[in-house]
Amino acid sequence: MEKRYTNDEITVVWKPETCIHSTLCWKGLIKVFNPKSRPWVNINGATTEKIVEQVSKCPSGALSYFHNSEGETTED
Repeated sequence: MEKRYTNDEITVVWKPETCIHSTLCWKGLIKVFNPKSRPWVNINGATTEKIVEQVSKCPSGALSYFHNSEGETTED
């Protein structure tokens, strides 16, 4: 089951069943993606631009995002 984390600008979607645990997300942006925290995604931990940049590096596609103003158009 996917999980969603949202701020005023974007929503990050995480699909745990797709995740290959590459660790790129948290090694690149620990203030947002911290596996030791619950929830592990702190959508307010960085700017939207930094979050988008990091999500775009996800090799499995388990992390994606969409701009809230555009609705549910995911970007991989």
